Amino acid sequence: MTSQGALLPNALFGSVPTGLRSDLLKTLDDIVRNFAQSRWEPSELNGGKLCEAAYTIVRGYIDGTYPNRAVKPRDMLLACRALETEPNTFPRSFRVQVPRMITALYEIRNNRGVGHAGADVNPNHSDALLIVSMAKWIVAELIRILYQTDTETAREAVESLATRTIPIVWSTGTIKRVLNPDLKMKERMLLLLYAESKPVAEKNLVAWADHSNATVFRRDVIRPAHKQRLVEYDQSLGTVVITPRGIAHVDDHLPMTITGEGVATKTSGKRRTRR
Repeated sequence: MTSQGALLPNALFGSVPTGLRSDLLKTLDDIVRNFAQSRWEPSELNGGKLCEAAYTIVRGYIDGTYPNRAVKPRDMLLACRALETEPNTFPRSFRVQVPRMITALYEIRNNRGVGHAGADVNPNHSDALLIVSMAKWIVAELIRILYQTDTETAREAVESLATRTIPIVWSTGTIKRVLNPDLKMKERMLLLLYAESKPVAEKNLVAWADHSNATVFRRDVIRPAHKQRLVEYDQSLGTVVITPRGIAHVDDHLPMTITGEGVATKTSGKRRTRR
């Protein structure tokens, strides 16, 4: 236990090597961060990496020895099915339930628009939400068996290990809000535009930023940002879109998430690829 009562990773995962444990937890952290930042595609792609780390841990547990790092089997489906043939002296969770969850998660990674060009489903919130939930469940089951604890303790351990973040841009219906009211209007505007993949109507941007005067917002916020080439303002269409320079500014200087306590945190440092 730490001084705050949280379990340390080396206690939770027993004899699992540090490198292999790191492969699992780093990927879990990436999934949670990407989901919080509405980055559906990398969130889903990392689901495949988590599957490989989880499979390696389960295989190592049954074999009695662990590789130092995650190993990708030649055929994940067949490898997971082979675990079901292991003696029932091993936990059913490791023989059946975790392997079947791994194959389901791996299927989404390969055939839901994230593993290959031309798949029939584009990266989206629903798939990413499913992946976050499945990833946390898998890690919780690993902890439950390896640490020999109950499901609630395992779940709480996963939540303490994963980055607890909330997207700073929140939407409901047609309304969007920046959840840090202390940010200046320019910062709010850039964050709102960063979360969009297409130009935003000026009137919507004014409303989302919670500004009371469209004329003042245009004069003091939009036009200066346009001159700095942080946004492109099309006066004839009444639309605003963030530029590559604006995207870089957000990545380098502005928070994209807030913690559960409401403290703003910066991005993970990865530049966003606009689709």
